[in-house]
This record gives sequence, structure tokens and C-alpha cells, in this order.
Amino acid sequence: MLGYALRRFGVAAVTLFVAVTLMFVMIRLVPGDPVQILLGPRATPELQARLTAELALDQPLLRQLLIFYGNLLQGNLGVDVFSGRPVTLIVLEQLPHTLRLIFASVLWSVPIGILLGAYAAARPNTLFDRVSAVISVGVVAAPAFVVALLSLLLFSVHLRWFPAIGAGEGFWDQLRHLVLPAFAIGLSWIGYIARIMRASMLEVMGADHIRTLRALGVAERPIVLIYALRVAVLPVVTIIGVGVGFLLSSAVFAEIVFARPGIGKLVIDAITTRNYPIVMGAVLMSTALFVTATTVADLINAMLDPRARAGK
Repeated sequence: MLGYALRRFGVAAVTLFVAVTLMFVMIRLVPGDPVQILLGPRATPELQARLTAELALDQPLLRQLLIFYGNLLQGNLGVDVFSGRPVTLIVLEQLPHTLRLIFASVLWSVPIGILLGAYAAARPNTLFDRVSAVISVGVVAAPAFVVALLSLLLFSVHLRWFPAIGAGEGFWDQLRHLVLPAFAIGLSWIGYIARIMRASMLEVMGADHIRTLRALGVAERPIVLIYALRVAVLPVVTIIGVGVGFLLSSAVFAEIVFARPGIGKLVIDAITTRNYPIVMGAVLMSTALFVTATTVADLINAMLDPRARAGK
């Protein structure tokens, strides 16, 4: 297990390095003068030259990349051009809002998806199975921003059950502000989980050890709940880790529609103003979150299933 964990952490480090490097190069290759966009047309040449030097934009691209990683190894992500505050502090201030949104989305959508898929697999080709298939495909096809807008109009504007914008203050107020954004980005996740869980459950239910249990007279309920469910849920654990990237992209829409603080809104605002330090800091944090989630999911999967450690 230790060797497998070390290999996974090595792969995660390489993945993070490649992803951040590609993003750094792509941002630098976007047409236009970022200094002129940041300072505006009335900025003096002296001020433009000073900001260009501070951002190392007067250096070759490779040199800029080396400077970025050199600062990163020292824990320095740069300074926000507008406020003068460290980028690390700005990103860490926004990160908890996005993490709470993702956690709330997973907390309500994953259990429902697992139960829906498992129940449909236990009763294949029944009316419930067909209806759940239609519902799953329907919610998967619903874009997050459309669900966010419709839920905002219905539950906030028309019914006035939940607040429309902001993150709230205090524990209970923050929970009320989380309901609609978490619903918007978690709804389609139910369909993904249900379809994966159903396929995995059907495969496990047809395995030799399940047929043996039935031949021995074991009741169907313990077969499903004890022997089949804990094996069938392994692919769901893996897909949850990968799904963090999906939830991060969906969180951008939710944070914009509901005017919530978070990493997604921070990135959009920074890209609009070409604020390079903020963009790279937020992208680095988002990528690290995604890579960490997939690595943790693989490690949990390996602990639950020894075949994963052997690469089978």
C-alpha cells in the first residue's frame, strides 16, 4: 500500500506541474498588452515600465516560468496588482466558500445517486428502473447555469423561500445561502452517480459469489446491502474524485449567478482585468484541489479493493 501511495503522489505532482505550466503559457500567449489593460490608457510610460518589470513581462517566456516556480517554492504567489495584498491570502480567503459549496453539493447528491442507482439495479427492467433512467439522463443534460437561473427565479424571486445572492453571515444564514447553489450544481451529479452505480451494481449482482450466496439460500436483502453494495460502490468513489473538477467548473456559474464569493468568481474577475498573479494563484489552487481529490479517491479505492493496488 505504501508503494502504491508513493506512486500516486508522484503522478499527482507531475500532473500538477504539467497543468500549471500549460496554464501559465496559455495565459501569457493571450493577445493584448496586459499592462495597458491593467493601468488603462492614461497610464504614463514610466508606470507601465515599472509594472512590466514587476510582473517580469519584459523577460523571455522561459525566464518568466522559472521566476514563477522559484517564487512558488518559497511560498510566494505574487502580489495583487490592484490591492497590493499577497495573492496567497486573497486565494485562501475565497477558497473556503468554494469548498463549502462543493461539499454541500456532494453531501446531498451522491447519497441520492447511489440509492437511486442501487435500487434500479436491484429491480432491473421494472417501471422504476425505466423512470429513473429517464430522470438520470434528464438531469445530466440540464446545464448548471440553467438550473441556477431557474432555481433563482422560482425559489428566490417567486416563492421567496431562500436568499438570492451572497454567502450569508453566521452558520444558519450561510446554510440558507448554500441551498440553491448546491442544488444547482449537484442536480446533474445525481444522474452521473445513478447511472454508474446501476451499471456497477448489475455487474456485481451477476458475479459468481452472488450466485453462490443465492444458491445457499441467503436472503436477497443482505445480498444486496452487504455483499453487493460495498463492492459496487468502488467506481463511485473513483468518479467522485474526478467529479471535483466538474463541480469546480459548475461552481463558477453558481458563484456568478448567485453573486457568491469563491475561487470561480475570483478567476473570472482576474481574467477580465488580466490580473496575472491572481489568475495563476487561483488556477494553481483549483488544480491542486482537483489533483488532491483524485489522488485521495484512488487511495480510498485501493484500500477498499486490493486489485486496484495491483493495477488490475
